[in-house]
Amino acid sequence: MLDFIKKTMLTGIGIAMKTKDELEEWVKEIVKKGEMSENEGKSFLDDLKKKSKEAQKDFEEKIESKFKDLLKKADIATRDEVNDLKNEIEELKKTVSK
Repeated sequence: MLDFIKKTMLTGIGIAMKTKDELEEWVKEIVKKGEMSENEGKSFLDDLKKKSKEAQKDFEEKIESKFKDLLKKADIATRDEVNDLKNEIEELKKTVSK
């Protein structure tokens, strides 16, 4: 399941990178044709990059939330829960050995 999520995310990132490169080329062509100034093109790309980063952050937060929900439903311990148990066991060992 985790592999599927990783592959899906990597595919999405690959598509996003391809789209980014294509958009940059498209803006360069428009600037070259004089349909947009260089400053407008730069501003347009900067705005797209900002919105892309925001969308990526939102997507990652949603995936993380859904994954945590999935782990809860599957009744699988999280890393933090396992570490808490390890710490508790260590404390119990110290208490028993005294």
